Amino acid sequence: MAFPSFSPSCSDSSTVTCKASSYQYGTGDTENLSATGHLLVAVFLGIVGSLGFFNNLLVLVLFCNYKILRSPINLLLMNISISDLMVCILGTPFSFAASTQGRWLIGNAGCIWYGFINTLFGTVSLVSLAVLSYERYCTMLGSTEADVTNYKKAWVGILVSWVYSLCWTIPPLFGWSSYGPEGPGTTCSVNWHSQDAVNTSYIVCLFVFCLALPFAVIVYCYGKLLVAIKQISGVTKGTARTREQRVLVMVIVMVICFLLCWLPYGIMALIATFGKPGLITPSASIIPSILAKSSTVYNPIIYIFLNKQFYRCFIALLRCSEGPQTSSNKCSSKTTKICLTPRKAPNNNITFNAASTKPPTSEEDKARDIVTGCPSHGVVDCQKEHAVTLVAHYTP
Repeated sequence: MAFPSFSPSCSDSSTVTCKASSYQYGTGDTENLSATGHLLVAVFLGIVGSLGFFNNLLVLVLFCNYKILRSPINLLLMNISISDLMVCILGTPFSFAASTQGRWLIGNAGCIWYGFINTLFGTVSLVSLAVLSYERYCTMLGSTEADVTNYKKAWVGILVSWVYSLCWTIPPLFGWSSYGPEGPGTTCSVNWHSQDAVNTSYIVCLFVFCLALPFAVIVYCYGKLLVAIKQISGVTKGTARTREQRVLVMVIVMVICFLLCWLPYGIMALIATFGKPGLITPSASIIPSILAKSSTVYNPIIYIFLNKQFYRCFIALLRCSEGPQTSSNKCSSKTTKICLTPRKAPNNNITFNAASTKPPTSEEDKARDIVTGCPSHGVVDCQKEHAVTLVAHYTP
């Protein structure tokens, strides 16, 4: 994300340490972070790496210990956790160590490797979030009940996320752009600073297909879910506003955290690629990188621990019990279907009637669970003719 101009004193065989130490921002003298700056970066990286590691490891432990969690849609959540965990294991420790010493420590080959795996795992996480939102959209607005025993779609989604990410992260290894040092020289990533046509074309494609496109899919899918939930809320006027507000808050949190983690990094990359040298200081260039890595902490909290299945299993794990506590003391996966039947009203407006039974959970729980993909209770019989069908999995 910085604009290095390498010193003539560094030979072709120089390591990244030599390259990083000769950064020049603009036309000024060589500038780098102070010792205090490097220490602060190390502290933040240490916190992000530790929390990300334990959060995602806990998710995998829950998934392995409780069979109820092994549903198709939860496989997609596991894919996100695995990619985030790999960042915490294979990436963050090296940038943390480099920050404590104020220089890159594992040479040029290590810099290329670090840049590649961090870009790969970060892209897998981004694409998986988009695949997850699309899967929730298809599941909850599908015209047929979802098969909770069919893992084919989930595995296809996981395969697509990895193949798609590899297609966009391998090219720099073969000459379409490159991986190299960024910021104050303690991290490595895609070569943002080179402004030749080959590198610029890659940066634009990476921004469009690995950031803008996943974000567009997420906004579209959750937006359509909000519209559907608003229609359902029209059936129960007394709780409509509360339900809509709860779901809206969930969607806003998801979108804001996505933007907070990745948009600054994307903007800095574009500035580095198309802007004038000297616009970005070392301290400014390292902040987006830390924010991007912080997604490894936010993702498990937003997408998993707000899921009632995972929450109940987490409580069971804390209590050292065999399974989450339920009314029947047994975990089972069921399907909720909400059918809306259009009916002509005397004033020629369309209204909706819903076949339903009395739900045993609060409206706030239902609103939250619709977005997290885990509605709470109740199986509803549907009328033969329906305009909108919402299908979702849940565990009582």
